[in-house]
Parts: sequence; structure tokens; C-alpha cells
Amino acid sequence: MEGLGLVRRLGVTALGLQNGPHRVTVRRDIEVPAADGVTLLADHYAPVDVERPPTILVRSPYGRRGPFGLMCGQTFASHGFQAVVQSVRGGFGSGGVFEPLDEREDGLATVEWLKAQPWFGGTFAMHGPSYLGYVQWALAAEAGPELKALSMQVTASTFRDAVNVGGTFALESALIWVDVTARMKHPLSGLTTGIMSPRRARRATLSGRPLSELDSLATGEPQRFFQELLTNGPDTPFWDRRDFSPMVSQVQAPVNMTGGWYDIFLPWQLKDYAALRAGGHRPYLTIGPWFHADARMMRGSIGESLAWFRAHLQDDPSELREQAVRLFVTGLGEWREFPDWPVPGMREQRWHLQPEGALSPDAPPESEPDVYRYDPAHPTPFLGGPTLLGDTHPQTDQRRLERRRDVLTFTSEELTEDLEIIGPVSADLFVRSDRPHTDFVVRLCDVAPDGESLNLCEGMRRLVPGTPEEDGDGVRRVAVELWPAGHRFLKGHRVRVQVCSGAYPRIARNTGTGEPIGTATEMVTAAQEIFHEPGRASSIVLPVMDG
Repeated sequence: MEGLGLVRRLGVTALGLQNGPHRVTVRRDIEVPAADGVTLLADHYAPVDVERPPTILVRSPYGRRGPFGLMCGQTFASHGFQAVVQSVRGGFGSGGVFEPLDEREDGLATVEWLKAQPWFGGTFAMHGPSYLGYVQWALAAEAGPELKALSMQVTASTFRDAVNVGGTFALESALIWVDVTARMKHPLSGLTTGIMSPRRARRATLSGRPLSELDSLATGEPQRFFQELLTNGPDTPFWDRRDFSPMVSQVQAPVNMTGGWYDIFLPWQLKDYAALRAGGHRPYLTIGPWFHADARMMRGSIGESLAWFRAHLQDDPSELREQAVRLFVTGLGEWREFPDWPVPGMREQRWHLQPEGALSPDAPPESEPDVYRYDPAHPTPFLGGPTLLGDTHPQTDQRRLERRRDVLTFTSEELTEDLEIIGPVSADLFVRSDRPHTDFVVRLCDVAPDGESLNLCEGMRRLVPGTPEEDGDGVRRVAVELWPAGHRFLKGHRVRVQVCSGAYPRIARNTGTGEPIGTATEMVTAAQEIFHEPGRASSIVLPVMDG
């Protein structure tokens, strides 16, 4: 046992984490009864020289051994906490069939079991990223007063709008995730899925087959959850029991949130933050230059969680920062701290699209609209931005994309002084299309003096007949919510806005026909017009920091 303890400590060090002073014992494969009689398996880590300390509960679909066991079990226990790392239903030895996003009942049953254990010290917290954070929201409002703290990373209380971002379908992330979870019964799957699942998903999306066949191409067989996502849009009852956002303001346990500027869930994580603030709570928020599965974020979140748990489980707030919000400003490479989000001192500034590809805070003159044609048979690709896993990088030089005829760019003059933005970003487009079913994608970029165009944030919106309404000329006013940003455009750089109608395979192509997305095969091109004139002044709204 002593030798195994040393191996675990070495494993923690290999992950770039710091071991605490305590030796740790582990009990494996403890049976936890679910309400319907299914048995869930958990591992229990405990510091050997601390009597009934607080417990950290972690519920995972990705296994309870390997990196997750070391990060969430061994590390927390070595710092004086107990840790219970549980495999959710249907994976890694836990009974039943995995039901994605259906975690409330099993979570509450696990909490009741935890409270009944002789070693339970009377208080517990929860920790984890992504799905491991979602399961916290699933039970947090009903877990009882023993729940003293939550620490969650790159997650949200609902995935409804992240799957259907702007009314589109987040194809690549959905396909990667169903491939990961389809293989989670295999003991070694965690070692390979991070590399192989994105590749399998990408090959499937490039096959040209209908969306309803892509899960079979990636995983080898149809996946019920993927098929359900294709047939259940954001306004269907399917999502209601999987959406815990109405409960967020009722959560009493203090919440620590970590997000990334390039994370697929960031906009909805910030909606959770706003709901907590509206409920009178003071959550902590950290946003770094990270994407969803960024190892730097994972490592850093352990230290932040330990400080949070010491403050709220052991009455030791000495390691907490004074300001609740900590943000990394890209372009400057600097961390900043603020009392709240949106940050004080921010003001919205509208930058208008101009004729001849210009961009300026000035109102546009009378001008003809810019036009392009979108062909779903050759969809505008996605080069870089918010990603789940994937071979794409969060930031990528966009010049190859900007040379395409189906991408419009609007670029400012060189900045004569630094321009800093921190906060929500949105776009207000006046568009006309010859297809009632079509998409628009808006992307904000920073153009360096050498011409490199790096993407900062983006958003997309799917249009359907009557939404939004057309005016007498067939022009529609389209609001697009982009990802938030914290960035400094340096003097000599330029601000650029891209407008196009695809980001494939990040989002499914719009075939232009209005057919169900899973089975659509006919594809029609769309003639798109972007207006920039008085009364139809398309623009992007930037959260500018004065001074």
C-alpha cells in the first residue's frame, strides 16, 4: 500500500500538480445505490491522519481512475480532504445505461448515501470541469445545507443553447462527445479519446453523408443521444428536464467558476454568473486564455478549488483573492482583477461596417450592399475558435479563410492608440437573402502589422421564415451574440470583422431548404447581401474600456 501511495504521489507530480502533506488511503469500487436499484461505483480517498474531514464529491462519465483519480482524488486527499470519485451510470463499472445529461436523481441519491457514511464529517463540496460541473448544477439547489461549496470549470447549468448555438447545430462538438462517451466502457479509452475522437468526428463530417449517419461513421453504430439532439431543437420538451438554469439563483452554496475565452460554454457560464448575482450571491469568476480541454486550465483549477474549499469548508479564507473576478487580457498577456462582470468602466461602442471593406465608429454613407454567395455543398470552413477537443487551435491566422469569395471582411485603419475591450460582444446586421432558411456568422479579429489576422470571438445565427421579420424590401435585422472577449488591440494593429454564412464543421451547414437537419440531402445556394447605409447600418458592438 505504501508503494501504491508513492506511485500516486508521483502521478500527481507528473500532472504538474502539488502534493499535500498527508498520506492517502484509497478504497476502490464502493457500491452506491441509486434510487431505482442500480449500483454506481465510487472510489474513496482519505488522508490517514485526519479524522472525518470535509468531503469533495466528484461525479464523472470519464472514469474514476487515471488522471481524474489523481487530480480529483489523490490531490484533494493529500491536502487534508476526503474525496469520493464516482463513475456515473453506465460507465466504468457503474450499472445501468448512460443517460446523457440526466443526472439529477443519481446525484441526489449519491448525496444521501454520502451523508449516511460513518466517515462523513458533516460537510461536503463538489468539483469538476465540463460534464463534472454540469452534474453539480443538477443537484446543487436540492442537496441540503451540508453542501458548502461548488467549484466548476468550463461548464454551464444547461447545454441547450450550446448545442443549438444561435439556432444552428454544434455538429463537431456533439459528434466528438458522443464518440468519447460511446467508448467510455473500455478501460483504456481515456488514454486515446482525446486524440482519436476528434479525428473520427472530422472524418465523418467530411464524408458528405447526411447528419443522421455521422454517428455511425464515427463510432461504428448509431448513438441514441446524437439522434435525439438532431430531432430535438432548443424549444422542445427534451431539454426541459436537462436544463437547471431556472434553479441557479436558488443555490446557496458559494460557487467558484473557471472559464476560457475559447470555451464552447463560456456565454452560458456567464449567464449562470449573472443569475447568481441577481440572486444576491457573490460567486468568483476566472476567465483565462483557454479552450475547453486546456490542460493549463485543468491544472490551475485544482489550486483555485483548494483555496475555495479551505475558505468554505475549513473557515480559512487566507488564500482567496480580494476581487471576485479575474480575467486574462489577450493581446496584452496580463491578468486583471475586477469586483464584478460585466466589469466596471466598460462602455459599448458601435463600429459600423463601411463600403469597400472599411470598419469605423463613424456612421456609414449611402452605399450599395456587399454581396456573396454561400454554397452548402462547399461550406465555409471553421479554422479556429471555441472548440471541445478537436485538431483546430483556439486562435488561428484567418487569412486563408478571408481569401474565400464567400467571406466578407471589414477592416479599420491602423489604430493610433491601444484599444482595449472587456465584456460582451454583439453584432447588428441588416441582411437580405434569397433563401428564407440561411445562416450568418460574425467573427472579430485582430490584424497585426504583418497582416496576420487572429480570431478573437465569434457568433452565429440561423434564420427561419418570419424570424426575424423582413421589411418591405426583404431586409432582415439580425442580432448576433458573439462570445465575450477580453483583449487589447495594440497601436498599429487593425480591427477586423468577418461576415459569412458557415463555420463547418463547428456548426452544421444550412442546406437552405428548411428540411430536418438530420436527413436533409438537397442543398441550394444562398445569395447574401450585407447592408451598410443610413437606416441600415450593420455594426459590431464592442465593450470598450476607457483609459
